[in-house]
Amino acid sequence: MASKGWQHPYVNIFKHVRLEDWKRSAKEGEVTSCTSKTLKCSVFHIRGPVPANSYILIPKNSNQSLGLTGRYFYLLFRPTPGKYFVVHLDVSAEEGLVVRISFSNMFKEFKSTATWLQFPFLCGAAKDSVYESTAKSARHGLVGPAPSSVRWTCLMLDLQYTLSVYLNRCYSNLKSIKLCANMAVKNMFTSDLLLDPGVSFSEAKLMGLSSSHGTGPIPREMSFPVPKGGYWHDLYDYIRFPSEGTKLPFDSIQKDDSRPDSRCLSKTRSPTRKESRSVNLSKPVQDRVSLIQQITTPKSLPSNRAPMVTNIPELGVVSTHKDREWLYHNGDENRQGSTCSDSHPLTSCPSCEADDEGVHVYVHAEDGCSTHREESEEEFGCTPVPHPVHLSSSKETRQQKLLPDPILRLNRIIGFGGATTKCALWTKSGDAVVYPCHAIIVSMMISSNQQRFFIGHTDKVSALAFNGNTSILASAQSGNHSVVRVWNYHKGNCLAMFRTHAHSFSSLSFSYSGGILCGVGKDRHNKRMVVVWSTVNVSKGGEVTTLAKAHTDVDINTIKIAFFDETRMVSCGRDNIRLWRVRNGTLRSCPVSLGEYHSMDFTDVAFEEGSQNLDERILFASSRSGHIFEIDYSRVVIRNVRRLLPAQQQHADRREKWTFNNGPGIPINSISVSSSFCATGSEDGFLRLWPLDFSAVFLEAEHEGPVSLVSVSSDSLQVLAGTSTGNLGFLDVRGRGYSTLMRSHTDTVLGFSVDGLRRHLTTASSDGTVRIWNMDSLQQLYDFVSEDSPCSVAFHPSEQVFICGFSSGIVRVFDISSAKLLAEHKQHRGEIVGLAFSPDGEFMYSADSQGSLALYNASEEEHDVIRVACNVVARGTERAPDALKVSSDSRCLAFVGPSEYIITIADSRSLDELLLVDVSILDVDSPRVDSALKVCFSPASTEHLLVAISSNKILWVSTKTGRLLREVSKVHKHECSSLAVSEDARFLLTAGHNAVKVWDYNMLLDINSQMFIGHSQPIRQVSFTPDQLGVVSVGDAIFLWDFLAHPADPVADRCSPLRVSSISAPKSDQPEAKESTVQMSNGMPRQTAPLPSSPPPQLDVSTIDQAGEGGLGSVSICDEAPNFQVPGTGSGPSSQSRPAVSFLKVTELVDLAPLNTSRKDIVELKEKKPVRPDCYRHFFPRCNTSTLDQAAVAPQQGQEGIKLKAVIGYNGNGRGNMVWSPDQGLFAYSCGCLVVVEYLHTGSQRHLQGHSEEISCLTVTNDAQTLASAAGGSNGTRSLICIWDLQNGTCHKTISYHRGAVQSLAFSRDDRFFISVGDFSDPKVALWNSKTFQLLSSVTVSGPIHDVAFSPSTASQLACVGSQGAYFCLIHTQGSEVDLKVQRVKAPVEMGDVELTALCYHMDSFLFTATNQGHVGVWDVTTQRCFMTWEADEGEIGVLLCRGNRLLTGSNTRWLRLWEVGAVLGVKPREKVCHVEDSGTMVVLKQEIMLDGTAVSAAFDNTMDMGIVGTTAGTLWYINWCDNTNTRLVSGHKNKVNDAVFSSDERHFATCSEDGSVRVWSALSNELVVQFQVLNQACGCICWSPSCNEDSMCVAAGYSDGTLRIFRLASSEMEMKLQPHNVAVTAVQYSADGHVILSAGKNGLLVVSSPVNGATVRVIRDHKGATITSIQCVNKQCKDFGLEGNEMWLAASDDRRVSVWAADWMKDKCDLLDWLTFPALAYIGDDSPPPSLAAFCPTDPSLVVYTGYGVEKELSFYSLAKKQIIKKIALPHWATCFSLSCKSQLIAVGSKERVLKLIESAGGRFQDFVQHSDSLQTCHFSPSGTLLFTVAYNEILLWEVKGL
Repeated sequence: MASKGWQHPYVNIFKHVRLEDWKRSAKEGEVTSCTSKTLKCSVFHIRGPVPANSYILIPKNSNQSLGLTGRYFYLLFRPTPGKYFVVHLDVSAEEGLVVRISFSNMFKEFKSTATWLQFPFLCGAAKDSVYESTAKSARHGLVGPAPSSVRWTCLMLDLQYTLSVYLNRCYSNLKSIKLCANMAVKNMFTSDLLLDPGVSFSEAKLMGLSSSHGTGPIPREMSFPVPKGGYWHDLYDYIRFPSEGTKLPFDSIQKDDSRPDSRCLSKTRSPTRKESRSVNLSKPVQDRVSLIQQITTPKSLPSNRAPMVTNIPELGVVSTHKDREWLYHNGDENRQGSTCSDSHPLTSCPSCEADDEGVHVYVHAEDGCSTHREESEEEFGCTPVPHPVHLSSSKETRQQKLLPDPILRLNRIIGFGGATTKCALWTKSGDAVVYPCHAIIVSMMISSNQQRFFIGHTDKVSALAFNGNTSILASAQSGNHSVVRVWNYHKGNCLAMFRTHAHSFSSLSFSYSGGILCGVGKDRHNKRMVVVWSTVNVSKGGEVTTLAKAHTDVDINTIKIAFFDETRMVSCGRDNIRLWRVRNGTLRSCPVSLGEYHSMDFTDVAFEEGSQNLDERILFASSRSGHIFEIDYSRVVIRNVRRLLPAQQQHADRREKWTFNNGPGIPINSISVSSSFCATGSEDGFLRLWPLDFSAVFLEAEHEGPVSLVSVSSDSLQVLAGTSTGNLGFLDVRGRGYSTLMRSHTDTVLGFSVDGLRRHLTTASSDGTVRIWNMDSLQQLYDFVSEDSPCSVAFHPSEQVFICGFSSGIVRVFDISSAKLLAEHKQHRGEIVGLAFSPDGEFMYSADSQGSLALYNASEEEHDVIRVACNVVARGTERAPDALKVSSDSRCLAFVGPSEYIITIADSRSLDELLLVDVSILDVDSPRVDSALKVCFSPASTEHLLVAISSNKILWVSTKTGRLLREVSKVHKHECSSLAVSEDARFLLTAGHNAVKVWDYNMLLDINSQMFIGHSQPIRQVSFTPDQLGVVSVGDAIFLWDFLAHPADPVADRCSPLRVSSISAPKSDQPEAKESTVQMSNGMPRQTAPLPSSPPPQLDVSTIDQAGEGGLGSVSICDEAPNFQVPGTGSGPSSQSRPAVSFLKVTELVDLAPLNTSRKDIVELKEKKPVRPDCYRHFFPRCNTSTLDQAAVAPQQGQEGIKLKAVIGYNGNGRGNMVWSPDQGLFAYSCGCLVVVEYLHTGSQRHLQGHSEEISCLTVTNDAQTLASAAGGSNGTRSLICIWDLQNGTCHKTISYHRGAVQSLAFSRDDRFFISVGDFSDPKVALWNSKTFQLLSSVTVSGPIHDVAFSPSTASQLACVGSQGAYFCLIHTQGSEVDLKVQRVKAPVEMGDVELTALCYHMDSFLFTATNQGHVGVWDVTTQRCFMTWEADEGEIGVLLCRGNRLLTGSNTRWLRLWEVGAVLGVKPREKVCHVEDSGTMVVLKQEIMLDGTAVSAAFDNTMDMGIVGTTAGTLWYINWCDNTNTRLVSGHKNKVNDAVFSSDERHFATCSEDGSVRVWSALSNELVVQFQVLNQACGCICWSPSCNEDSMCVAAGYSDGTLRIFRLASSEMEMKLQPHNVAVTAVQYSADGHVILSAGKNGLLVVSSPVNGATVRVIRDHKGATITSIQCVNKQCKDFGLEGNEMWLAASDDRRVSVWAADWMKDKCDLLDWLTFPALAYIGDDSPPPSLAAFCPTDPSLVVYTGYGVEKELSFYSLAKKQIIKKIALPHWATCFSLSCKSQLIAVGSKERVLKLIESAGGRFQDFVQHSDSLQTCHFSPSGTLLFTVAYNEILLWEVKGL
């Protein structure tokens, strides 16, 4: 089988292996041969109940191989009706890997590993059968067993495509085939031809189809019979994989619905496509897997018909000329450019390709001229979208194009070499060097580094040559299309361009006069050819003619024309040095006699300058062995040989000394000779200067790499040197100094990032280096070398820090200023494809090729990892290096993923998904699935995301709704590799293959783009510089462009999406337009407002003060689009065309130096933000994003359907939010927005409801009759203080004064006064009349206040403590006037830099204060001095209480300590603060108790024997110092409660929390029974076992690490731990009979486990990829639904899908009963969408109730029997939780708006309850329906159900 010719045109596999003999093949099971009535031939039937047990295997032995190399595999078969079949193909890749390709109708989804691909096969049905109708309505084939009417099928698999696309492997041959039951098979064959079974031989002949075209009819022995007059496709199925017509959302093999109208296989024809059909929401179970889009029929567009262009309201109307056909011009209209380019631009004809922008080529930097090439890329086309608009056109209208033209100017290039680093030239003056940089020739001034460019080559430049006076330059390019160009060096224009059927040009040489040019290349037979051209007339406009050419077999490295005779040349190469001469039109050569040196590799030759006498000419030659030859040119013999040897090193084992012949010489790569010395460049990196006798080196320079080029200037004062590592520099012979002109990467530049503040550029390259460049000087500043390959880089937006990602997955953070590695992260496993910083510099992001995404904290030097998300980014490296994009406002992150068809917009601070956009379904007319390539945010004000897709389009997508706003097609000839948008949203930058394009962002012009070439390799990344004045593009080199766009016109910028309006001022105020100036704070008028870097904010100036200085009036937020104000009336649009609306454009003042305003002045204009104190005693409201629905109406008293029975828990986030009066028996505390008044003797509760936000603090009058509570305001309103009458539980007064939260409240000793203190944002002390609660006085203090207290003996005295010290306050009363006098005293310096956090009085003469460092200070109230201190704790003390001579301290170390302080009171106050130990006073620690959290509130009796203390853990402890005991009074969760459920007997209920705790409570007393704690894990869900026996009752809990833990209540121990998931468990439920446990992971996998032994019984993957939100099991006989089972269960997932199952776990049966999918629009909220929830109706399990994000806010009732929705109940809000009661048909629904809605499902009656302060996340009825649980964050409310 060495030759493949025997396999053409096809191989009959059955015949090839002689299947009937079964010698080279094997059969197993029931395999029989019979005659098919349909095919009228013998076929093989393979039958068997288990497909794997009945099969045909070819070849027989596994160590053998078929070796079939045909690309296409054809299988002629028919699946057995009602059965499953499997086919396995073992395919060999070129790398030696064997991959199995399997397809079967048993497979439900595509699966892939490195060696196995599994494709689901969807069987087709006979024409006009009921199965075909079902398949059409479901828009796909039949899933599962083959239908009864399944037909004979010709299946074609493209094996090469399959391996390439799915595994990135190269196909080699087909190794083996295994056909498994159940099927009938006729034959199989392989071929390299794409054959059509529906075309007969006669039809193929008429259509001209033949194997030479790669197609044809199917062979006769393989064809299916077709009766006369019949149509093949009506009888049989033809399936091609991959299909070119059907857009598949998943990889499957199925019949293509398209049928060719003309029975032809030509690739150029368009198949007929059927119109799309509507899809019903409810489908049979077998239709649950649906296709997104079937192939559709495109409407042909007549050639004379104008393209229809439609408008998009958000972005303006697109206008065009209707007689233009550039939208659909054919590729053959592109013409080849002329052979000689000039410096003048070629303009396009308006009537033909008017929008073809051409290619800009820059020849001279100073000229600024451009040349348009006609072989430009195809222009874009605006794709029709709904609502077409007829647009007017006019032939006389002048075309509008993108201005200025050109808009880019190439400024600098960082790079040297490309095809060669052996080519660089001096100009005759010695002030410039000329060198190649890939496809561009660069001329650089050595004094200023100014560059100019010679652009025109389409491949890398491989050779350069100057004439003697350096006025004419010749260049040649490498590659298969080698051309030679001759340039006028000084003007920069191309004089001639020609080819001589040669490629791989390696050397050029000009004669001194410039009349002769010689070059070496290869002809099309790959034979070396030397060509000599005459260029005498080229500078006069004449042609270049060929004088002579010769073919040779000798190797030639270089060739040079003798300066003394332009008919003579010399060449050198491996084993030869030859002399050439042109005479009489022929080119002849003779070799130099080398003698013993004939086998050397000669690298370069050079003539000695001197006499014109030919006999005295000396030729120098260098070799890779280190030899330098002197050759007598006239005698063609060697005169002298010298050798460059390395320095001798003494080695003990080397006995033989190196000699001239046996030592390893230093290879010499280049030689250049002047009249006084010779320069050599060698492999050891040295440039050496020798005298002509080579006696000794007199000057040398060492380089970083081998020197590949040396060239002495004409004045012999400078020597140019180039290295193979991409460095170019020169040696000053006189000054003996070396200057580096250029450094460059030696391989492809993969990515870059710009530091706009310092104008630095960092690049990562395939050469393994990361380099930092100065963008002004082009000098390399730093070079980071790593053994790992860098892939992507990103600069920090403000600091000298950059990150680099490597191919190994490592992310490193470097500090440039200190050259230090700050951090190294190794959480990635694949190549880094994207890195980014948020523009505000707070966060850093990285993504790898395996789909992982990481979030880092960039505000800290360690750059710690915040979150790592797996499988969220599309796999692969195609989107590197800029796979991640962050919006300009730092709020959103965009990337392609989790698949290549999906765009994800995520929250930049948490990586939570905000929006998913499927680009594969945006274009329903596309014949293929579009994948996303690149994404790019526009400025945040536009709310646009740009997406480049594989069909060569760019999509404008709304970042809020995901809606397609606009699309531009035919962006580049090749795929778009990079995108960027200017900061003012006026321009779009794209890169495709080797070209850069600049576009009008709004596409409102006739010619919307300009294209620029220069790169010789695909561009990897392109972007605007941060200052928007330049563009950077990288690929083969680094290109720096000047961006020449005009500044934005504030009056009529047609590129801006903002409206423009004009205003006019009264004449008296505005005599001239120039007087209308806006003045700054320093009084200087601003003549010109700085242009905005982003569109202006939406501000409506309601009044404009034209008088005085013309300052701005009041500004209010406006909902309309921002408008521009035009100063004056002369320059703006006329008032007739636009309404006069007063809108001002507001810009951010960044640089005001021209205005003589210092930065300090600007800072002072900004409002100083309050600083949050670092003190736990200060109250900070818990983060709450929910808002209360103000429209909710509470039911009338006495008519409530539910009544609040108990509140479970205490708010440990409050401060001083618990009061206890032992004498009056009052005990009250807060939980959420409720005040709970509890009676300790009975355990009953009363609830005070009046707040809507979290309560911060409480206080009670001394007679315990009145209670005050404070909570923050909602929607920015002031805080609310409620005054409660405790006798009747009513609120008789509310007051609002403080803007922020209320920190502390207190009543005076005589209850006459009431004090309230604001938090740090509004530190005010307000004094109230406690009878009328009228404000008496208020004082604003300088810093935050943490605590306040009245004097226990004098009602007019009080004190506060805070960050600035202690405040002693005195109330002055004069008649009805009350004044509050405040005296601030700083904390003594002996305490250090502390904050006073708490205080309490001891009678009226002493005051105790506590600090955040654990000290307690004693103050004399009279003198207002602190005279003593001691260290009472190691942490911050937040609770301080004094009773008698006992002092209580509570701190964040969790210690509660009781001190005896009687001795302190006898100390006489001193002038100086002393420590307790220094004063000789004893402070005795009497007792201490450690609690479960930080103490935040405390209340004790008068003797300090007993009291109550509240902690941050949500616990209220009863403290008895006499017994030294502590007892829990109230328990609650500190963190978010994720679930709360009743036991089946309703005697207990269980809760679980984010802190990993599972708590079991008694339902009778609401007291905690037992708590199970798992550290460092979150518990997300719990459930009870169905058993009512208390001894066997268990609780199962699911945790964030994927584990299930089963706890037994009787033993209070964990009974079993299971690990069914590797991701967080989101739902868990016992089966109805308790035999199994069903659990769901965040990845959508459902696992059925045994609670007995923990074994995994079953894994269900139907919901894979979407988080499961709920699971429910019920007892229900399933016979009514045609399935076996005694219970049903359902699962709902976040993708709005619900699966219903019938199960009998004892028989190991579990079958899908129904599959529900609910439609929805794109979610536009800033948070995550509402969850999808489903439950069985308790009274009728055949009804499934569903709610979730969808088209409408509603509850849907789905009947499993009728297969349809039978009822809907509309909801005012999206539901976050719901529960169904088994009685009274009640439904409880919770929402994010904090509303609990109780609904009667029969009549729709409802009631609203707003007792929660946060979004409701859980609600559950008890099994009997008499109780109801609702949970919001950590607030658990228990309700008694009465009914509606």
